[in-house]
Amino acid sequence: MKRANQLQPLSRQHHLGLHIARHAKECFDNPQEIAEHWQALSSYMSDMRNHFKVEDNLLVDGLHPYRSTQPEVASVLDKLDTQHKLLHKLTADIQASTETEASLPTVAQVRELANMLYDHVRFEERELFPIAEQCLTVEQLNAIYKASPDDIKHLDEQR
Repeated sequence: MKRANQLQPLSRQHHLGLHIARHAKECFDNPQEIAEHWQALSSYMSDMRNHFKVEDNLLVDGLHPYRSTQPEVASVLDKLDTQHKLLHKLTADIQASTETEASLPTVAQVRELANMLYDHVRFEERELFPIAEQCLTVEQLNAIYKASPDDIKHLDEQR
């Protein structure tokens, strides 16, 4: 699927998330695998703080004026907000439980986070980004690109 140049850095981060989540969804119930997948998932979620801020601020702010006139925009914005909150809460809950008990998460927790992350990335790529490409101005898309981390931009995308 061809993505607007300005959204490609975010899509690259999504690609990594899909890879990590896809493997973690199949995590076996043994401590070494749980530790490896939990480390990958928690590191990814930590690294995505700026990504979530870009989406929650620039993307949501740009789409907000269409909320009242375009039901699909309202639906996508509601789903994005709900999913971001659930991802953050689940990650924090798992971290808190492993810190207080000085243990690994359960295989069920790893799989739940992996499934939630996988579904979330698919939602953004299939629903959110196409709507953003339709509704946002070039200036708004450029602001998203500018706010994206430099280490995931390609030289041929530079604006």
